[in-house]
Amino acid sequence: MYTLDRIVCTPGVVSGKPRIKGTRLTVGAILGQLAVGHTVEEVLRDFPYIQREDVLAALQYAAWRAQEEEVELSA
Repeated sequence: MYTLDRIVCTPGVVSGKPRIKGTRLTVGAILGQLAVGHTVEEVLRDFPYIQREDVLAALQYAAWRAQEEEVELSA
């Protein structure tokens, strides 16, 4: 079971973007690396201050956000 406790959003830190807790590394930066074909191991080599679980948490966060549904509220 995964949790999103490794991902935080803090106003004023990297413009409030979701990031890995305790770092300024955004979920978007990790996803960008994976999207261009980098492996998890390469991402970890590029950012030695994060762990494999952080990369997986970024993927889980993105999957969760992609599943959001917009619901129109009646007036």
